[in-house]
Amino acid sequence: PLILGNGACHKEAGLASVHCSDPRFLVEKEEPYIHNIATAERTSGIIEPQIKLQWFVDVEKPFTIPHSEIPGIASGGEITLKALMRAAVEHGGVTMPQEGFRKAYFHWIDNLRDWCISRQIWFGHRIPVWYSGEEIHVGTEAPSGKDWEQDPDVLDTWFSSALWTFSTLGWPEETPDLATYHPTTFMSPAYEILNLWVSRMILMSGFHLGQVPFKTVLIHGLVRDKSGRKFSKSLNNGIDPLDMIDRYGADALRMGLLVGSAIGSDISFDENKVKGYKHFANKLWNIARFVLSQERVGEMNENLKAEFDALTTDVTNDIEEFRIYMAAEKLYHYLWHRFADEIIEESKGKSEYGATLYYILENSLKLLHPFMPFITEEIYQSMPTKDAKFLMVESWPETTASLR
Repeated sequence: PLILGNGACHKEAGLASVHCSDPRFLVEKEEPYIHNIATAERTSGIIEPQIKLQWFVDVEKPFTIPHSEIPGIASGGEITLKALMRAAVEHGGVTMPQEGFRKAYFHWIDNLRDWCISRQIWFGHRIPVWYSGEEIHVGTEAPSGKDWEQDPDVLDTWFSSALWTFSTLGWPEETPDLATYHPTTFMSPAYEILNLWVSRMILMSGFHLGQVPFKTVLIHGLVRDKSGRKFSKSLNNGIDPLDMIDRYGADALRMGLLVGSAIGSDISFDENKVKGYKHFANKLWNIARFVLSQERVGEMNENLKAEFDALTTDVTNDIEEFRIYMAAEKLYHYLWHRFADEIIEESKGKSEYGATLYYILENSLKLLHPFMPFITEEIYQSMPTKDAKFLMVESWPETTASLR
């Protein structure tokens, strides 16, 4: 008989099986052949699947939820974790404005199997289970007496991070922070962790608190290199954002990543695009320098004001509907091609434009501040019309709807 100790690798087992073959089944020949094998990303070692005992969360097991603020789930009702995760989104507790990702979420939930939460790695939260012979104890501390040994496995990182929305606020204590800040309003993860993290946060928050963890989930894409590849150490194709900031400024980098990038879609990083928005920052600085050199006199040009107020409405609607890239692009085109190239050029030598120029500049800074916070704040500090200590706490410009 072939007897190998625990932990024998595939090579040892293969050689032993050949050398110890039953004479009736002798090896006829050996020959090399090419086939696909799984290897470790960092070490290139061959991955050998092993059967091990694991800990699972039963997502189909009914439980009673004592308190629920989640739409579609009644306090004291019986529900499963799988149904909880679906109901939280289906009944509007958590809004996913991108229909494609909403469908992907439901598809994953509907086909969900029990969640394996144990990992055989060095770092992580240790499984809170203790063994003494055939006895098993669940708890953060071992019982007194006997020789108790803790399970060597650790929790899946997504199990631990799923507690994030409330564990950081003092839970399980009922703290003022927990009462004030949970649930939060907005969450924006990448699409690759919609199921790994977002769904698990909904699960944990619903199970422990009877609440959704956040009101809205907006999924964003990944930043890739020019060839569409993910940034990775092995490819050595990463971009250090601090280098980009040193060369072009943080505002230019922000605009370079935003404009032309539909929410939820991957983007290919282009340094030339960032460089272009450095030129836009220079243009904005020159716009401000010209306007601030003028006297704030003359009647408001109602046509130009109405045009700008309509832009304010468009930009506001785009932001509220999460069309962030469109809002940024509209501001870019208006400020460069309309305000600088046409309105300012037309105003030169005409003092009656003063009040209108100040109105457009001041409110443009407010609209542009979420996208280019540094240069807009710097210019705002020089504005004689400023109403607040910082631009970031200024009131948002009124839209045409609010002006009626």
